[in-house]
Amino acid sequence: MNQDYVLRCVLTLCCVLVSARASNWLYLAKLSSVGSIRDEETCERLRGLIQKQVQICKRSVEVMDAVRRGAQLAIDECQFQFRNRRWNCSTLETMPVFGKVVTHGTREAAFVYAISAASVAFAVTRACSSGELEKCGCDHNVHGVSPEGFQWSGCSDNIAYGVAFSQSFVDVRERSKGQSSSRALMNLHNNEAGRKAILSHMRVECKCHGVSGSCEVKTCWKAMPPFCKVGNIIKEKFDGATEVEQRKVGSTKVLVPRNSQFKPHTDEDLVYLDPSPDFCDYDPRTPGMLGTVGRQCNRTSKAIDGCELMCCGRGFQTQEVEVVDRCSCKFHWCCYVKCKQCRKMVEIHTCR
Repeated sequence: MNQDYVLRCVLTLCCVLVSARASNWLYLAKLSSVGSIRDEETCERLRGLIQKQVQICKRSVEVMDAVRRGAQLAIDECQFQFRNRRWNCSTLETMPVFGKVVTHGTREAAFVYAISAASVAFAVTRACSSGELEKCGCDHNVHGVSPEGFQWSGCSDNIAYGVAFSQSFVDVRERSKGQSSSRALMNLHNNEAGRKAILSHMRVECKCHGVSGSCEVKTCWKAMPPFCKVGNIIKEKFDGATEVEQRKVGSTKVLVPRNSQFKPHTDEDLVYLDPSPDFCDYDPRTPGMLGTVGRQCNRTSKAIDGCELMCCGRGFQTQEVEVVDRCSCKFHWCCYVKCKQCRKMVEIHTCR
């Protein structure tokens, strides 16, 4: 057998294994039995962390509950954004939580890495602003009077701290061994793109002060966008992701568009290396590849949620079920809403 071929296979397998382990920290979302992460001993018991992440945990124990909330936030947002697609971010009770679906360098893996890095930055920043953490608080670098004439005040979100922690904790596996593999470069790029989805969409919120609601004085602060907006932004980047390959420019390895006719990607775009599978069929060799049998579909839609595409041409079955909804709701003074319960029959379509 050709030695170059064997070497390529070994390197590919190593990249797959590294990529599988790199997202294992998301397993924190499954550790409901651990309770609050309050001491260094707990850090040693957390499954899914590599040793350098355990060390970060020990140095920043108070931040780890926010990291765990970030892991759950990433999973929830992934499942919301992909709820109408063939792969819908189903999780497993084992590591990695998304199975082997994201071990290859696909668009789906790009999204998972981006939303995960963003979720840690978001959750840690939120913990800073809420006063939960001693190491950080509001962003006090935002102060004084703005060029627009309002007074910077209130609690500006300390996004710099959240992003810095996300970079140190989430990126540590790719950086720990100085890896320059194409998959490591892909992961690091998408992690940063996820964080930029927050940084580039920070907003200014204001409050007016004065007699009878006048705006004699206006105080403002910087706030993160809602995480659902961050998810929407990253999903848009997923839809327009760029297929790339690794090239050497001088002494540096970089990712460039595989098709030279495509314009170079920006720091905020998602990139991927491998084409995605069709996700149509259950594959017992690939945990997380559940197929679309039994999935609900939209009979009238021509998009990916439509029965033709969702069911991969296998057809669908229709069942009438009774649902109970609130209806005829009326507001009563003061102050409650009273509704009736209405029963109706609806058609549910599921893939064969």
